Amino acid sequence: MTTADELRLAVRELNNLPAMPVIAHKLLALKLDTDEGERQMMLLIEQEPLISAKIIGLAHSPLLGASRKVTTVKEAAILLGLTRVKSVATGIAIMSLVSQPIGRFDPQAFWLHNMAVAFAMLPVVRAMPFKLRPADDLIFLTGMLHDIGFLALAHLNSQLSDDLLTRMLIEPERPITDIEDELMGISHAELGAEFAQHWGLPDDIVSVLRYHHTPDAEGAAESLPLARIINVTEKLLSSTGMHEFVGHQVSDAEWEALGIDPERANDIAMSAAEQADQAIQFGANI
Repeated sequence: MTTADELRLAVRELNNLPAMPVIAHKLLALKLDTDEGERQMMLLIEQEPLISAKIIGLAHSPLLGASRKVTTVKEAAILLGLTRVKSVATGIAIMSLVSQPIGRFDPQAFWLHNMAVAFAMLPVVRAMPFKLRPADDLIFLTGMLHDIGFLALAHLNSQLSDDLLTRMLIEPERPITDIEDELMGISHAELGAEFAQHWGLPDDIVSVLRYHHTPDAEGAAESLPLARIINVTEKLLSSTGMHEFVGHQVSDAEWEALGIDPERANDIAMSAAEQADQAIQFGANI
């Protein structure tokens, strides 16, 4: 059995992997189109001090330019929007599974990277034609979970995780997909999709996690446009939190596939970098 087969089997059997936090399960199941759904979400978040503090802190961050002091989750939800609060709270709950490093895997760097990407996706999405834009809650949730395969690998095989992270550091200009293929025969994107699938996350989220580095692959249609948005966003950013090299060039064809005029690329890149920097400052202080 190859290393890739062993990792796939381990994920499917949930060996050494943590269960999805109960609050994340409950949040994902909530429908926010009723007053009762909104009330239930507020109650769930308010019962979790860590999540409440981070949501309120986010409402105060320069990312949103709050003009008044926010002291409650309800006030934060008014400023942030219900769907954004739901997705950010779900992402925070899932990322809080690991509070201490596992070998070389640094949960803080992981958290900062995913936060940066989730917020840097916004300028890309705003530049898209309205009819092509994905739902706001999916933007944040997939952005915050897109690299969860690194977390899965650290739990499943800490030595292999250490080897991968070391190679990423000593070969900083080599594409992560090439390193993973050589070292493991399986990518963190595939591991993350397997992990998400066995947690019972929706199929569209699983597909985005699987194809966020390969949006043109056969079978990736269900993941579009979110997988491509993440793929483009990561190319716009320098290393943020994690040293995951995905290339720096976004082709005209990639912009056009999102309905964006390539002439806007520089402005979008600048806005994405600003969003990422502010997200990292926010994440580092909570």
